Amino acid sequence: MDNQHRKISGYRELEQREIDLINQIKAKGEELSELVASVRDVQDLMTKEHGSPDAEPLRWINIAQTHLQQGVMALIRAVAKPEGF
Repeated sequence: MDNQHRKISGYRELEQREIDLINQIKAKGEELSELVASVRDVQDLMTKEHGSPDAEPLRWINIAQTHLQQGVMALIRAVAKPEGF
């Protein structure tokens, strides 16, 4: 459906440069997601090679993932400037 945002309260029309910037942010977010997955894969491999997993690196990977997701969302909100909470 075209122009779905018009039917959702709090959204506005974005200029093309804002759309381009949001798409750039989302692309970087995908790169960050791939990086987190790579770190997780290395940690999983180390666990397989060396025995029992060390929980702390996994905890930090999860914290990093959450914070990076929050950062990407914050940048998108900074550009989109939605109304309300």
